[in-house]
Amino acid sequence: MHLNGIRKKRILIIGSNGMLGQRLVEFFLKRPEFELFCASFEDESFIQNVDYTKIDIGIKSEVKSLLNSFFPDFIINSAAFTNVDKNETDKESAWRINVTSVEYLAKYALALDAHLIHFSTDYIFDGAKGPYKEGDTPNPVSYYGRSKLASENAIKTTFDNYTIFRINVLYGPALYGKLDFVRWVVDKLSKNEPIRIVDDQFNNPSFTEDIAEAVFSSIENNISGIFNIGGKELLNRYEFTKRIADYFDLDKTLITPIKSDELEWLAVRPLNSGLLNHKAESELDYKPHSLEETFGIIKQIALK
Repeated sequence: MHLNGIRKKRILIIGSNGMLGQRLVEFFLKRPEFELFCASFEDESFIQNVDYTKIDIGIKSEVKSLLNSFFPDFIINSAAFTNVDKNETDKESAWRINVTSVEYLAKYALALDAHLIHFSTDYIFDGAKGPYKEGDTPNPVSYYGRSKLASENAIKTTFDNYTIFRINVLYGPALYGKLDFVRWVVDKLSKNEPIRIVDDQFNNPSFTEDIAEAVFSSIENNISGIFNIGGKELLNRYEFTKRIADYFDLDKTLITPIKSDELEWLAVRPLNSGLLNHKAESELDYKPHSLEETFGIIKQIALK
C-alpha cells in the first residue's frame, strides 16, 4: 500500500496481545505511514480492527509462513516467557519461547532483509552494581535472565540489522490481560487489602509509552544496536509503591516493606539493578515521562 505515492512501511508486531504489544499496536495504528500486521498466541486480537493471525512462535514453519506472507520491513518481537519463577520449573518452554523462536525470527528476517526489533531485560545482569550501561558485562542469576541473554546472542550472531531494547519492571495501561504493577497496587489498596513489597530491589521502571516512542524513533531514523530504555528515576519497589499510593490518594499504611529473601521465590532477582538511558537519550532523543506523568496516563486510559 502507498500513502501519497510513498510506500508505507510494513510493521509486524509479534506478541501483540501482551502488555507491551497492545501499546505498540495502539501507537502504530494512529500513524497512517505504517501498514500493520499483528500476531500473538491467542485465537483473536485483543485490539479490534487490526490484521491478525494466531501464531506459535516456537514452531519454525509458522514463523516462516507468517514472515513470507507479510514481507515486513520491521519485525517487532514483544513476545516472551516472562514469568521468572516458571522459567525455573519449565525451562523447556522458557527456552523455546525466549530463545528458539528468536533464532527463527532472526533467520527469516535476514532472508527478507527485515529489521528485527527485540526486547531484552535487566535480568541479564546480576544486580550487584547497577544501574547498568549497555556495555556492562552480563551475568544472569536466573534462568529467565540466561534465556534472554541467549536471545540477544542469537540475534547478534545472525546479522546486524537489529535493535535490542533492554527494559526493566515493565508497566503501562494495557486494557486486556493481567494487571501491570501500578494497577495491581491500585486494585489492592482500593479494596483496603494489605500488600507486602520488597524494599531491597532497585530499578527505574520502564513505561510502555516511552518504549513505543523509542521504537518509533529507531524505525524513523533507521537506527540499530542495543539500547537501555528505563524510567527517569531509580528507586526501590517499596518507594515506587508509595508513590503510586500518593498519586491515587490511597492508604500507605497498608503497604509493608519486606526483604526479598522473605519471599519464597524460586528464582534469584537482581537487587541493585536499573538501566542507564544515556545512549538512548543521545541517539534516539529518548525523553521518558516522570512517574507522576505515567500514573496520569494510566488513570486516563485504564482506570476510568
